[in-house]
Amino acid sequence: MKLAVVRQKYTPFGGAERFVERALNALREEGAQVTLLCRSWEGAEPAGFPVEVCDPPWPRWMGRLARDRSFAEGIGAVIASGRFDLVQSHERIPGCHVFRAGDGVHATWLEIRDRARGLLSSLSTRLSPWHRWVMEAEAAMFAHPNLQAVICNSDMVREDIARRFGVPPEKLRLVRNGVDLERFHPRLRGEHRQDVLARLGIPGEAPVILYVGSGFERKGVPFLLRALAALENRGPRLLVVGKDRWQKAMEKLAARLGVADRVRFLGGQKDVAPLYGAADVFCLPTLYDPFPNAAMEALAAGLPVVTTRNSGAAELIRPGGNGLVCEAADVAGLAAALEEACRPGRAAAMSPAARASAMPWPMADTAQRLIDLYRSLGA
Repeated sequence: MKLAVVRQKYTPFGGAERFVERALNALREEGAQVTLLCRSWEGAEPAGFPVEVCDPPWPRWMGRLARDRSFAEGIGAVIASGRFDLVQSHERIPGCHVFRAGDGVHATWLEIRDRARGLLSSLSTRLSPWHRWVMEAEAAMFAHPNLQAVICNSDMVREDIARRFGVPPEKLRLVRNGVDLERFHPRLRGEHRQDVLARLGIPGEAPVILYVGSGFERKGVPFLLRALAALENRGPRLLVVGKDRWQKAMEKLAARLGVADRVRFLGGQKDVAPLYGAADVFCLPTLYDPFPNAAMEALAAGLPVVTTRNSGAAELIRPGGNGLVCEAADVAGLAAALEEACRPGRAAAMSPAARASAMPWPMADTAQRLIDLYRSLGA
């Protein structure tokens, strides 16, 4: 089988890219010929896979709408050429054969974001040519006769796509994000906690809350900072990991809230494993997240997860057992959940259940599900 995998922009810190590389390795072992199609690719190319850059010329002054449309048209031409048996896209491109809905439904995200931002945001969204184009492309892709399968990483997203776009259930395949259960393991605590906390100047007895993810607005960093400021217990420290253009603004917000001395902004990290070992609790107070890889990694490392009902990860959380769930954008509810998780001995008590909830999702299982999917489509 000749397979093309489409990802417009690759960044080594992204969850979608980690999924792509896992899929590629599994497919290579099956003998598939895999080509990566992208507009730009940061860092080294994955070993053994040809990368084709698809960046047709576009008027720079017209911004991201022209850029994204030109890329979609370029990929459309590749699909029409018949060079590949299957084209799997991580972007909303009408005509692809397989779509991985790793970013969920754009229309749903905009509705949630506009509720959080207010009336002006809703007006801005309606007036945005780019958002209108993305939603039109999304709807056209789900209605296109070429579409054979949609890879969903949570029931939340699968049900949303079925409800909004009427995609038949047999096309909606649930493939949860797998995790490397050896790399992300509770033993990381003994290997890394003392050294990491010493390097960051954090007292060894302080409860440590870890956040990992790019997209600070979507994943709720402003609410997390406000919840930290609302804690009665001033002991917990927060580690914010992720590369995001909002970092300076979040640093200023932490200073205004009086918690700057309790927060460390660490930027993007290629190896997050030591930070899971340093933490007691993982928190992702997202406004909308189909299924964050970081939450699965945290569970595998034995960290209880505090997240919101708008996260696919909430489907794995048993409140009070392996984590806690609150409403999105609810600062008081988030603060109460963190207060509970940071009580002495509470995180440690939930750690075995956190690890157990990740055990059914080894990376090999995800790879096998992908192989089975491609086999069925190839047949």
